[in-house]
Amino acid sequence: MSTNNNRLRTWTEQRMIQIPQLFFQFYKELNIEDDEALIVMHLLAFHMEGNDFPTPNDLMSRLTMPGNDITSRLQRLMQKGFLEITSDVDASGKLCEKYSVYPLWERIMQMIEMKEHQKSAASLRQEEGEIFRLFEEEMGRLLSPLELEKIGSWLDEDKHSPALIKEALKEAVFADKLSIRYIDRILLEWKKKNITTPKAAQKQSEQFREKQTFNRPPVRTMQQETQSTNKVPFYNWLEERE
Repeated sequence: MSTNNNRLRTWTEQRMIQIPQLFFQFYKELNIEDDEALIVMHLLAFHMEGNDFPTPNDLMSRLTMPGNDITSRLQRLMQKGFLEITSDVDASGKLCEKYSVYPLWERIMQMIEMKEHQKSAASLRQEEGEIFRLFEEEMGRLLSPLELEKIGSWLDEDKHSPALIKEALKEAVFADKLSIRYIDRILLEWKKKNITTPKAAQKQSEQFREKQTFNRPPVRTMQQETQSTNKVPFYNWLEERE
């Protein structure tokens, strides 16, 4: 149980939330009745007071419901998998039983993680859809079926992030070489170099341009200097390289 409690503590601290707050937020979605939720809150209160195994009479002293109803609701919480009775050793070394609501917290964690995953997946789908719109906007036309298939393969097969594909599109626009083939070559080269983020891609392009500028031969006339200054070197991604 200590490992489980440590996991729960770490999980809640990372999200800066409190367990009672989560319980009130999600117990309806878990199909916990209001009277069952009240039982859970009283079990937590007894736990804070050092009583981990309150009897129905202990609970009845704080509730208006009859003892039989309290017992049936405790059983129902255990049947639903939200509450369990565990064995432990007390300070004097004697074996004792106690109520554990960790299964309930585990279910709440699973529910929140599932919602976060669904939200992340929906956001990713929206971002992927934006990629196709952005390509059509930059190209000034509808994409062909082959182009749509290729972009889809970048996302589904090559596992390129939408952000990295956008960066490759930007690179092609700056180089005035706007084509699916050119962008595919960019992404292929980045994959070979293990470049997976826009920041890393930008750094690689900047390093190339700085190197090209440094190695540029000296100009002799004002006209040549102006032309050379205005020309920005770009990496030719279509050239085959080792």
